[in-house]
Amino acid sequence: MSDTPSEAPLLHTPLYDLHVSLGARMVPFAGYAMPVQYPTGIIKEHTHTRSQAGLFDVSHMGQVFLIGPNAAAALETLVPVDIVDLPLGMQRYALFTNDTGGVMDDLMVANFGDRLFVVVNAACKAQDIAHMRQHLSGRCEVRVLDDRALLALQGPAAGAVMARLAPETAKMVFMTTATVTLAGAECYISRSGYTGEDGFEISVPADKADALARELLSHPEVAPIGLGARDSLRLEAGLCLYGHDLDVNTSPVESSLLWALSKPRRADGARPGGYPGAAVILGHIAGGVARKRVGLRPQARVPVREGAELVDAAGRKVGVVTSGGFGPTLEAPVAMGYVETALAKPGTPLSAIVRGKPVPVEVTGMPFVAQRYYRG
Repeated sequence: MSDTPSEAPLLHTPLYDLHVSLGARMVPFAGYAMPVQYPTGIIKEHTHTRSQAGLFDVSHMGQVFLIGPNAAAALETLVPVDIVDLPLGMQRYALFTNDTGGVMDDLMVANFGDRLFVVVNAACKAQDIAHMRQHLSGRCEVRVLDDRALLALQGPAAGAVMARLAPETAKMVFMTTATVTLAGAECYISRSGYTGEDGFEISVPADKADALARELLSHPEVAPIGLGARDSLRLEAGLCLYGHDLDVNTSPVESSLLWALSKPRRADGARPGGYPGAAVILGHIAGGVARKRVGLRPQARVPVREGAELVDAAGRKVGVVTSGGFGPTLEAPVAMGYVETALAKPGTPLSAIVRGKPVPVEVTGMPFVAQRYYRG
């Protein structure tokens, strides 16, 4: 799980000492020492999140304010997404694209009125901040929030727990945002997450993060959850992991993210193109693509992991697995990957090559587990 040279000193999030005190197994991840699991283990952490509420430390991710009246229009020059008409108090999924139509990173953008709040992936943080500074600094202020931690409270009990701390959050629905006081700290929150469950992401001042985490963990429904279960939860929910299911050589259309490409930014929209790689991406929307991201259900108990080749009945390579593992909710292996578009239809039988042997897999729709976002 590491993309950090072993000689580089690992950074610590504000919750490092708490993780250690809770018995977490710490691993290098995106330059940080992060908890991969706690003593209960990944499967119990996974099932606890699906049935109650899990608390995740995602403070390694990047948090940025884009400040000024032109921030939305400026950001639209970098993403194929409608930011100008993003309603106040709402959040939207977005993508930084490159000149060849590939994905540099995926991110979340929230409209806080006089500013946009942007959250980017940890492994891409330095690149994304440099990208925004290079292209946006002349049109808005790019303010990196190095003094804040980020927590995620996820699961069917998350709403009830959050309402005890801040009753006004009960009226929030999926992808809405608010500024609330939690454990005496001003927090920026969104009702969203990366598990397929209801939940909240909470930006909190770094010096208040430990107190807030302990407050949340004091509720009987809440348990600490590590990166291992975070990965299995997002995989069951059919959600992409940057650097695995998304990369600079793959367009959003190939990635089956057409839903994220806002209609006003498409060829027949109000503000077509105008972002890096627009000609390629609009061409993919109009003319189709040769390969697509799909869900895969192995037909044996053998986990099919990233990098496994996918072949057809004749043994011809037709794709590759980009994420895979055991789905505890399904009690079965699940995977996703890219296949030739002609083979992307659910029900298509293929094989994955695991340790030199073919394992039958079936192309399937996603998510593997029904998403339970709270929509009111």
